[in-house]
Amino acid sequence: MRAMPRPRSASRGNDAVISNSEIARIFGEIADMLEILGEVVYKAVAYRRVADVIERYPQDVAALFVRGAPPKLPGAGAALTAKLSELAATGRLEYHERLRSQVPDGLLTMLRVPGVGPRTVKLLHGELGIDSIESLRAAAEKGSLRGLRGLSAKAEENILKGIARAENRSGRLLLHDADALVAGLVASLTRVSGVRRIEPAGSLRRRRPTIGDLDLLAAVDDAPTLIAALDRMTGVDRILSAGTDKSSVVLREGPQVDLMVCPPAAWGTHLVHFTGSKEHNVALRGRALARGLSLSEKGFKVVETGELLLAAEEADVYERLDLPWIPPELREDEGEIAAAESGSLPQLVNAADLRGDTHTHSDWTDGVDSIEAMARAARALGREYIVLTDHSPSLGIARGLSLERIGEQRAELDRLNEELAPFRILHGTEMEIRADATLDYPDQLLVRFDVVLASIHTGRGQSSDQLTRRALAAIENPHVDVIAHPTGRIVNTREPMSLEWPRVFEAAARTGTLLEINGSPRLDLDESLARTAGRAGVRLTVGSDAHRTEELGQASYGIDVARRAWLSAEQVATTRSADALLELLR
Repeated sequence: MRAMPRPRSASRGNDAVISNSEIARIFGEIADMLEILGEVVYKAVAYRRVADVIERYPQDVAALFVRGAPPKLPGAGAALTAKLSELAATGRLEYHERLRSQVPDGLLTMLRVPGVGPRTVKLLHGELGIDSIESLRAAAEKGSLRGLRGLSAKAEENILKGIARAENRSGRLLLHDADALVAGLVASLTRVSGVRRIEPAGSLRRRRPTIGDLDLLAAVDDAPTLIAALDRMTGVDRILSAGTDKSSVVLREGPQVDLMVCPPAAWGTHLVHFTGSKEHNVALRGRALARGLSLSEKGFKVVETGELLLAAEEADVYERLDLPWIPPELREDEGEIAAAESGSLPQLVNAADLRGDTHTHSDWTDGVDSIEAMARAARALGREYIVLTDHSPSLGIARGLSLERIGEQRAELDRLNEELAPFRILHGTEMEIRADATLDYPDQLLVRFDVVLASIHTGRGQSSDQLTRRALAAIENPHVDVIAHPTGRIVNTREPMSLEWPRVFEAAARTGTLLEINGSPRLDLDESLARTAGRAGVRLTVGSDAHRTEELGQASYGIDVARRAWLSAEQVATTRSADALLELLR
């Protein structure tokens, strides 16, 4: 089941109406229940397709219905439009409630387990009466699942692993969501009198893909005033602790926020301490002791005399340890200290280096906004170009482009490129790699595109060898330029596919095929695979996978992954101009 974004509230006067994300959640849940109940597949597909459209829609759908201007949503015929109208008017849907009365809550909860879809839930419930994650775990541990159609001992093992993953990730925020929460907190707290500096710390500053507690550090003249301001914020559900230099609260949205305060003169050691991983900080303290110093967040204490040496900037901390400043994304104790000592830290790619975006969609397939709107929004972000990569036909839910529509789209791009110059829209495609390892478009059509992305959306349950053969078939095709979201993962929602990565990286390096770091909540490749790919000589690219203008900024999350992967600007193709990118691909 998809992890939905936080609701956006529409409004009718002072009365709140149902948000886009809540409508999408309800339609997605209807699709799940229809499959569990064994209804015909096309009905579930219709609800899912409309849910995906609404989830990305740039305006509040319910508010448009209330104003008497219902939007024309792809895939929403008369029956589904009537249901949207009911939701907009009442905030509830009788059909959804009727289905909920037929499907036990536990069955829907089981869908949170990676790899367990509605059809599997139907099978497990119908054959064994399994109706909860707890009963699913018990049956898998007893070996009761392997006798069912399509389930093996390996499937039981994967289900148990999936249950563990679902339980472990339940309390962690996606990086994208954590950013949104922290931005609001920082904006409010910055206005408090006496606040000199305030920044996120911890795993958020290291840009890890998921975040547990939110850590904030503030340099202040008056600590009690700031701590009291946090405790009084309307978004705070409860106060866990409130001391003289730290406050811990729980927000109504769920996560815990830990606010640490310090005097401005000790900002450097505090920020180093509250940013680095435990292992990184232990290594720094070891270097300090070797130099006769004891390092803590409060400063450096001279072991012999007890004198406290303050550090107002992070660079001062590392300099005292005979090291250059180490970027926060690298502070994981994965060789960064040795690299800093030897002068071999990479010059990491920066968001400012990003000149283009190699993965965007429009309303010609499953996107929300027009090509022109996407291009103008990208230009406003400072991009020099985008690659428009609408889908090929095999991904039926995305209304992939036929040969005729590809020609029409190219003509539209020619018109817009003349109007928007020097900004450029390169004509690309996101083409499906089919389950039999063939490609969705023939070579004679692929040569007409400026940039060809290939990806796997279907048949994800195949063996590692089959999935690898599919990826290699695309990589070895001379007309394929990029493998998009290579593992297929979605953070907190869908597990990655298992490919034979040494073979994939060797082929990509040899053929010059780029591998994508997808900045959407996929964050795919992850930093570990991206780092290994970079070391193998593979060039990578960063794409937003934007389906609406608001998502174009997701490319910056791809840069976060690239930095955690130790990549330089030279290794990331989208730091090049459009002409240089095309030359690289040729």
